[in-house]
Amino acid sequence: MTSVHPNGNDPAPRLDRAAIAKRAARDLVDGSTVNLGIGIPTMCADFLPDGVELLYHAENGILGFKELSAPGEGDPNLMDAGGKFPKLVPGMAFFDSVESFSLIRGGHIDVTVLGALQVSHTGDLANWMIPKRGIGSIGGAMDLAANSKRVVVAMEHTARDNIAKIVDECSFPLTAPDCVDEIVTDIAVIEIDRKNDRLVLREVAPGWSCDDVQAHTEARLELDGEPGLMA
Repeated sequence: MTSVHPNGNDPAPRLDRAAIAKRAARDLVDGSTVNLGIGIPTMCADFLPDGVELLYHAENGILGFKELSAPGEGDPNLMDAGGKFPKLVPGMAFFDSVESFSLIRGGHIDVTVLGALQVSHTGDLANWMIPKRGIGSIGGAMDLAANSKRVVVAMEHTARDNIAKIVDECSFPLTAPDCVDEIVTDIAVIEIDRKNDRLVLREVAPGWSCDDVQAHTEARLELDGEPGLMA
């Protein structure tokens, strides 16, 4: 991999992590069963559009929670897969991990939102190990990425030293191949069009042009008309 703009000459400020989560949450459809990964994906729960209600799933065996307890609060015996404490609400279901992964592998999760270390132009996902560190944790990501009906990646567009994370081919160990449908970053929204083998730039952050986004992206981006503005 090579550094992209190593001097950090961005044309405009990038969106913060909360804004990435807010944009990703806009695409969550009312009534869906959704699994949110750790980090930026978890924050999507704080930014659901009005009128949208979801059934949240945690791979350690919870279905139907809505809100998380504030830091320092919550029942330590009631924890999701990311170590957060969901609030009890009527209708929540609890079960063992065997049943939980049967839900995932059976294709019953409508959307999973995950973070990523790399995403390839074909939608391959790598999000569990940085090889030079030699350690990683796969968690439930492999099953979620391979079996969810829709996979959205919410992440910062580049890694440290401005290294591209949207690449031609992943150099990190894969979580799952050919699985990502949409990428929401701090500078762009990108759709993966598998049928036509291309990445389509749908939206750009305020102050960013298509060329600016491409300069921070290793894989080639294409357009279907003028991209919208992230909001």
